[in-house]
Amino acid sequence: MKAPFSAYLTALAPGLKQLIQLLRQKYDYVSVLSTDSVGFQATISQRAKAVSHETMTTERGTVVRVCRNGLYSEAAFTGFDPDRAEEAFGRITEELEEQFSLLETLQVSPYETAALSDESRTIFAEMETERLPEKEDLAELVSRLTEISDRGVKEGAEQGLRVIDCMTRASSTHICKMFLTEHQDLRQSYVYSEGVIALLAAGEERTEMAHTSLSGRCGPELFDRMAEKLSEAIRIGKDLISAERVVPGEYDVITAPEVTGLIAHEAFGHGVEMDMFVKGRALGAEYIGKRVGSDLVTMHEGALCAEDVTSYAFDDEGIPAGDVTEIKNGILKTGICDALSALRLGVKPTGNGKRENFAHKVYTRMTNTVFDSGDSTLEEMIAGISRGYLLEGMQSGMEDPKHWGIQCIIDRGYEIADGKLTGKVVSPLVMTGYVPDLLGSVSMVSRDREIFGSGGCGKGHKEWVKVADGGPYLKAKVRLG
Repeated sequence: MKAPFSAYLTALAPGLKQLIQLLRQKYDYVSVLSTDSVGFQATISQRAKAVSHETMTTERGTVVRVCRNGLYSEAAFTGFDPDRAEEAFGRITEELEEQFSLLETLQVSPYETAALSDESRTIFAEMETERLPEKEDLAELVSRLTEISDRGVKEGAEQGLRVIDCMTRASSTHICKMFLTEHQDLRQSYVYSEGVIALLAAGEERTEMAHTSLSGRCGPELFDRMAEKLSEAIRIGKDLISAERVVPGEYDVITAPEVTGLIAHEAFGHGVEMDMFVKGRALGAEYIGKRVGSDLVTMHEGALCAEDVTSYAFDDEGIPAGDVTEIKNGILKTGICDALSALRLGVKPTGNGKRENFAHKVYTRMTNTVFDSGDSTLEEMIAGISRGYLLEGMQSGMEDPKHWGIQCIIDRGYEIADGKLTGKVVSPLVMTGYVPDLLGSVSMVSRDREIFGSGGCGKGHKEWVKVADGGPYLKAKVRLG
C-alpha cells in the first residue's frame, strides 16, 4: 500500500500558499516547510514496559524561511489557521524583522548569500509500506516484544549464558512533509521502522551488553522479524562474556559491514559535509580531486543510493534526493551540501539539507553513506590474514574533520591466525588512525553489503537526525587498542 499523505497538511496548503504570496511582497525569496509526522516507540524489558507516541522524528509544525538583500531569516510556528493567513503574516513578519534588525546591529559580519533559486517543481511521493504505525495494534506488539524478552532470558540460560535482562524496542514513524514556494509544491509521505534487542549478560567477574538491530524504510511489519535476531544477540552475549583484552598494535583486519558503515560515517561522512568547507573546518576541502584511499575504495552518499530510514524524495530545503559519488577508486570527487552552503561555495546542492525538526536550523547532514562492493569473498579475505582480527559490531565513533583523525569503538574482534578464525574473542576495541592511511590500506572488498539505520547522528553534540550507513567487508590495516 501507499503511505497516505497527511490530510492535515493538505488542508494547510491553500493558506500557506496565500501566506507565501503576502511574504513575497517584502522578501526576495520565501519558502515554507510544514511537517506532520506520527509514530510510536515500545520498549519492553524484564523490569518495565513503556509505550510512547513520540520518536526521534515525530513532529507537527511549520517554518518559514525568507531572504532579503543577501541575508536570511526564519520563523517557526505551530497551529497555523489556513483561513487566517493575513493575521499570521503580521505575526511572522514582526518576528522576521526583529531578526533582520538584530543582524544589522551585530558587530560581526554574517554570511551574505544570494537568494535561492525557485525554479518550477512539483513532487508528490507516497512510498510503499505494508502497515502504518498509526494503525498498529500496540497491545499485540507489546505482547510479542514481551515474549521475545522472556525467551532471551530462558534461551540464554539454556545455552549457559546468565541473562540479567533482555530489552526489546520497536519504533516506527510515518513521515509527512510539505515544501512550498511561489513556484514549487513538494509533498512526501513514507514510513521507516527500527527494532533493537539488547541483552545484559553476567559472567563470574563482569557484565556485558550485547545488542543487535534491524531497520528499513517500511512499516511495523519489520517487527515480525525481530524474533529471528534473538539467537544472534545470545551469540554476541556469549562472545563478549568470554572476550579478552587485545594487545595494542597494528593489525590486518576485516571490517564487517556494520563496522565498514561506521568508518564511512566517521571517516568520509562528517569530513565532507560542505558547510564545514564554508567555515574552513574540514581538511577534505583541500583534497578534492586527490587520492584519499586505495583503488578499491568507492563510496556513495545520498537518499537514493540505498533504501533505509533516511531515504526520502526531497530534503528539508526542497532539493530532490540525490546519489553522490564522494570517492571514486580512491579519488575524492566531491562532498555533500545543503542549499545555502552550495550557494556560498558555487556548487549544486546535493539534497542533504536536514533539520532535527521544523524549529531547528538546516545543516548539511548525511543520509545513506555506503562503501561500494568489490569482487572478493569473506573466506578469501580471512585466508589472506596471517595475524589479525575480524571486527564486528560498533559502539560509537568520533572524527576530527579538520585533521582527519578517526576513533572508532568496536564491539568485538575475532582472532584470525594463519588464515583461520581461532575462536578467540577480544573486546572492546578502539580503532584509531589517519583517514587516508586507513582507506589507503584497503586491499580487498567483498561482493556483498548491508545497510544499518538504527540510532541517529548529531552535529557535534546536538541536532540529532536519522542516518544509515554500511557497505561490504573490507580488508585493511589499522591500529587497535
